[in-house]
Amino acid sequence: MPHHTPLIGTIVAGIVLAFLFGAVASRLRLPPLFGYLVAGIAVGPFTPGYVADQGLANELAEIGIILLMFGVGLHFSLKDLMAVRKIAVPGALVQIAVAVAMGAGLAHILGWGLGVGLMFGLALSVASTVVLLRAMQERRLLDTDRGRIAVGWLIVEDLVMVLALVLVPALARGGEESNLLLTLGITIAKVGAFIAFMLIVGRRVVPWLLHFVAHTGSRELFRLSVLAIALGVAFGAAMLFGVSFALGAFFAGMILAESPLSHRAAEETLPLRDAFAVLFFVSVGMLFNPAVVVAAPFALAATVFIIVIGKSLAALAIVRAFGRDGKTALTISASLAQIGEFSFILAGLGTDLDLLPDVGRDLILAGAIVSILLNPMLFVLIDKIGAKVVKEDTDHAIGTSVVKPSNGHVVLVGHGRVGAMVADGLIEAKERMTLIELQPDRADLPKGDRVRVVVGNAVQDDALNRADLAHARLICIAIPDAFEAGQVVERARAINPEIRIVARAHGEAEVAHLTQKGATSTFYGEAEIARRMIDEALVGA
Repeated sequence: MPHHTPLIGTIVAGIVLAFLFGAVASRLRLPPLFGYLVAGIAVGPFTPGYVADQGLANELAEIGIILLMFGVGLHFSLKDLMAVRKIAVPGALVQIAVAVAMGAGLAHILGWGLGVGLMFGLALSVASTVVLLRAMQERRLLDTDRGRIAVGWLIVEDLVMVLALVLVPALARGGEESNLLLTLGITIAKVGAFIAFMLIVGRRVVPWLLHFVAHTGSRELFRLSVLAIALGVAFGAAMLFGVSFALGAFFAGMILAESPLSHRAAEETLPLRDAFAVLFFVSVGMLFNPAVVVAAPFALAATVFIIVIGKSLAALAIVRAFGRDGKTALTISASLAQIGEFSFILAGLGTDLDLLPDVGRDLILAGAIVSILLNPMLFVLIDKIGAKVVKEDTDHAIGTSVVKPSNGHVVLVGHGRVGAMVADGLIEAKERMTLIELQPDRADLPKGDRVRVVVGNAVQDDALNRADLAHARLICIAIPDAFEAGQVVERARAINPEIRIVARAHGEAEVAHLTQKGATSTFYGEAEIARRMIDEALVGA
């Protein structure tokens, strides 16, 4: 058996180099995805040395998109989607129209025809699924109103691109108007048929299948069933109904979200989802031809301006026009200020049909890479611009001006599943509590005369000082990330050396880590379950 195949070589080169360059980028305080893109450039056809198989890389990246959209569907119910339709549908359509107009304008300046300009602008109008969702997840925004609007906006964009992928070949062939209307009608019918199938059949079959497998008691079989549902529904949607893999996976996850096993399903797919998402960024880097930077610097700068500034301003204006607050508008505009996988598909389709010159494709790819690199920085900039105003407005809205810090209170960091239960217990016990939460627009934040909410990140800003930690008697750190929790423990111990620090962990190694950082007590699920079982066993013994 040969020791090297294109598939193995592509996976190994992509993962290893992504790890190495990602670690270097993190060390230099750059986003890790910068390293992933550099890894793709290193194994691409435009740099010397080993060249990975671009076709295989694209297919592997597509699996990552499927799993990522499946995970989003698990956290985004049909009720949530319908709740944001009034802003997501018109907002996405208007923003696409603005981006297409700006792209067509640039194409006219470059001497391209109207058809080329429309194709070029369309490729610049749609945001990357992977980048947007990664940004939402890193900032814990998916469960907020802003996150739901952004994801709903993205789904509408994906639906428009599905229609575009069907209509563009028909337009290129120059068919009659009646044929174009027939093609559009067939496409809409296929998407509608898929949605109806998932709501009528999928809603019954998918949860039943997962529950049946769960009752077998096999974790491996359960994990395999989740992957089979995600990949199988996505592939079936593309083959039978002509919709995108991403859209099919999203609806599969959304249907499965109605099952009590949805949280477990999300956890089981997380490692594989992250690995294939990395391969997506590597595949993007492989497409980049650095020569375009020298050959067409003005055109590249204008392309990046349209993606990062033009689209952002359009989205900002649209969201504000719908009466949403400034923080929501800033978050959505930043999340959409990049392009990705659909843009690459459209660029390839355009060149294959002679609707787009090679330099147009290179500008799209270069603009995508630059916008992806700038996107995290744009979020940081927006956070700095809006932090003071948003904090003051939010603190006033949730009662910070009413409940003042006082000695002996309890500080709670994080209001997820564990944090919410801790908060409920403290409120029931009539304890004075200060909650530190990064996302103030969560609908489930506690309220009451003895509750104070501080908006901020306990690691990155002065949230601990605003929570008056120096005069607190206890801090409960309920966030799930042990590394981040360790940083909070260190900061808390430095501010108040005498305070009791209670933290959560997921295993003995994390317990040791948090204890070494200064935690007074650390608990993890398995140990607490075992302790309660022992207590029950000894009752009456």
